Amino acid sequence: MAQHENVNYEKEFEEYLKRQKHLGLMALDRAEKFGDSKIAVRHKAYGTWEAFTWKQFGDLIKAAAKGLLSLGVKEFEFVGIFSNNRVEWAVVDYACFTIRACSVPVYATNSAKELEYIVNDCGIRILFVEKQEHYDKAMSVFGNCKTLEKIIVFDRNTKIVNDNRVMLFDDFIQLGKNSGLDTQLKERLSKVQSDDLSTLIYTSGTTGEPKGVMLTHKNWFAMLFGTGYHITVEPTDVNLAFLPLSHVFERAWSYFILCNNAQVDYCHDTKALLDFLKESRPHFMCSVPRMWEKVHATIMDGIKNSPPAKQKIFNWALEVGGNYQYLKKDNKSIPIGLKLKHAIATKLVLHKIRDIFGGRNKVFNCGGSAFSGEISEFFFKAGVFILQGYGLTECFVICVSNPHRNKFGTCGPVVPLMQVRISDEGEIQAKGPSMTQGYWNKPELTKALFTKDGWVKTGDVGFIDSDGFITVTDRLKDLFKTSGGKYIAPQQIETLLNEDFYFEQVAAIGDGRKFVSALIVPAFEPLKNWAKSKNIPFASHEDLIKHPAVIQFYRERIDELTKNLGQVEKIKKFTLLPHEFTQEKGEITPTQKIRRKVINEHYKDIIEQMYKD
Repeated sequence: MAQHENVNYEKEFEEYLKRQKHLGLMALDRAEKFGDSKIAVRHKAYGTWEAFTWKQFGDLIKAAAKGLLSLGVKEFEFVGIFSNNRVEWAVVDYACFTIRACSVPVYATNSAKELEYIVNDCGIRILFVEKQEHYDKAMSVFGNCKTLEKIIVFDRNTKIVNDNRVMLFDDFIQLGKNSGLDTQLKERLSKVQSDDLSTLIYTSGTTGEPKGVMLTHKNWFAMLFGTGYHITVEPTDVNLAFLPLSHVFERAWSYFILCNNAQVDYCHDTKALLDFLKESRPHFMCSVPRMWEKVHATIMDGIKNSPPAKQKIFNWALEVGGNYQYLKKDNKSIPIGLKLKHAIATKLVLHKIRDIFGGRNKVFNCGGSAFSGEISEFFFKAGVFILQGYGLTECFVICVSNPHRNKFGTCGPVVPLMQVRISDEGEIQAKGPSMTQGYWNKPELTKALFTKDGWVKTGDVGFIDSDGFITVTDRLKDLFKTSGGKYIAPQQIETLLNEDFYFEQVAAIGDGRKFVSALIVPAFEPLKNWAKSKNIPFASHEDLIKHPAVIQFYRERIDELTKNLGQVEKIKKFTLLPHEFTQEKGEITPTQKIRRKVINEHYKDIIEQMYKD
């Protein structure tokens, strides 16, 4: 079991809670403290950056809170938010908190059917939606949602029908300002407690229907305390909220940033992330491995196709960067000769890598799935510090690397307040004040979440090393056994391939089979360029994936990328697919995790063909 040094974290946390007991109070306190002297949040919802001072942010929160009161929102009523990241998302979230209501985020990429399920599961009466596509989906299920009464639309360019069930957010804010409900707002605020239920976060779920994870304000503050214990945030720092706020990871970190008086910039379009990075120039950001894999693959492919002299300079610069960063990390003195070399390496190579992310980076947190230690170390050498962590909605955060304790390829040491153990089956189990009390309306699933002695069963397989660092190897449910009786961890195989420039998505197959096979979605843009350079004719994706030279090209890359795997883990056969796995078809979750059962069903015939010989 992971243990901490002799620090009384429980006592420190109780002191912390006395200062910060409720997220609604936290936001309004800072609005009072900073007024117009400091920017709290920014977004680019209408094409150009729009900044909101703490006073403006606080005034919007209070107006939205009074708007909710005027619509009759009761204590602990569930209010839905179906939107990409933007300032209004945060306004509604904090407004709910200030009147002791509970916000319920819905992934902006969810289908109308998934939205309908969540609205009905927790009885949402008022639903905030972002723009046309979310409004249209909400209207299409209105008749199937017995509790739904009001839709409020953030984006003022949305075309809405003249219907008293629908209003624009601007009108809703005006409703709050004109309501005269200041006394009622103060009354609700005076009753808030740390143990108040704050939200339901519906897990995206790789198996079964979504489950509403119940989290209190105390749960959130336990996350903030644990995450930020070793990470210092300055009031001048900027965080880019790029992952969906509907996910526990981004939401907790954004709370932490605002709690520490820094600024949050909201990214509403992940496809335009590189533009957002250049414009926001964040010091901090939450991220997922796929982002780093793609950037790394692009850089390495560019270097591979460069002249030998340029490759030599690049490799030299990285080596110098590594020598410099390791000494800096361990607080050791850096020789003047190395400082000089590092300045040259930075000018020639390293700054170009850092500039991709805005050039001001301090720490970029990373989590959500398996991540290569080699890629993490590559960026570290360039001066981009990626700190991997691990947790789940039901119990977040469990462990996270920090600037002083970091091992590439691990998820970092266990955070303060958290206890971790490994079961006899190899499952990671955790216990601490951030863990949920259970799932909304699902007593049987809640019971199944916990061990008899009250620990959360994460469903993940992993181990803790002698230094207290956790490594997650796979999902317990994802592990499969070949017909020869060998257990295989598919995520390990998929991660190796996804690091490559020419792979977009990979699903390893093999449960109860003679050998491991894979369904592979190529990264079509680079593949098309490669095919053109080889004079391979094609008119469509289908043409490309059937061409013998393309199939041979992927065979060679797969063999090279998996050469260090055991013989039973190697991919014997594979099939290239002409299109990506999608959320619409239920093949991946909103957080891009593969739903293996669905993929096995959808591609049954293709999979069977690979095992026919």
